[in-house]
Amino acid sequence: MVVHAGAVAGADVFTNQREYPLRFGWGGEDLAVLARAGCVLVVVDVLRFSTAVSVAVARGARVWPYRWRDASARGFAVEHGAALAGSRDDPSSRWSLSPARLTAIPAGTRLVLTSPNGATLSARAQELGAAAVIAGCLRNAAAVGGWLAERISAGQAVAVIAAGERWPDPSGTPHLGPLRPAVEDLLGAGGIIARTVDAGGLPTSAVSPEARAAMAAFRAAVGDLPGELMASASGQELRARGWDDDVLCAAHADTDDVVPILRDGAYERSAAGS
Repeated sequence: MVVHAGAVAGADVFTNQREYPLRFGWGGEDLAVLARAGCVLVVVDVLRFSTAVSVAVARGARVWPYRWRDASARGFAVEHGAALAGSRDDPSSRWSLSPARLTAIPAGTRLVLTSPNGATLSARAQELGAAAVIAGCLRNAAAVGGWLAERISAGQAVAVIAAGERWPDPSGTPHLGPLRPAVEDLLGAGGIIARTVDAGGLPTSAVSPEARAAMAAFRAAVGDLPGELMASASGQELRARGWDDDVLCAAHADTDDVVPILRDGAYERSAAGS
């Protein structure tokens, strides 16, 4: 039997996984429920937003998420004294959403990074009053997992959100239709959940069934993350554009010792204990 959320008064009590300190969800719909539950939220958009944030922040940059790369984004970048990341195909753009290119970003760079998935979820999580908003991916899974384990030990609930992709809407406009689950985000979220469980020695009773399923997917794939990401639908799309290096960069688990936290609208390195 399928029960729609609107059919049950207070349906959030079933979908917010409230019995478990460590939770998992998909996209903006689950994010809204879990933000209202007062969770720390981890936004996972492996190909490529949260990986790009991890790489840039690990190198000392500060990153403002913004949904669309348009005239309003240019104004936003000017307002914040930041460079606007452009298209990787544009030779006039020094920086883009490419995590492989961002490995060369200088410390102190102020960057506006546009993404219809990860950036949109980041902004939405902050608007909804999440306890904290973190950008997570495979590259910083161990660092984020250790940070989350400390929060759980202190009594805070956390939720890892796989961004996924969006189908076009009925008019054909990209990124505005229903959610398309993306395997790279499932694996990224599962990696963060696994590292949190390991760092905190969490029992099964502390991890929701949804989070355990994501963790199981990661543990099954961890032996060949580059192969899994390359073969995924999103990986194939990037490879078709000649961006294999971005996919391989995203697959390097536990290489960025950084927890990017959203403060005053920008991702920056989390200080110990913050």
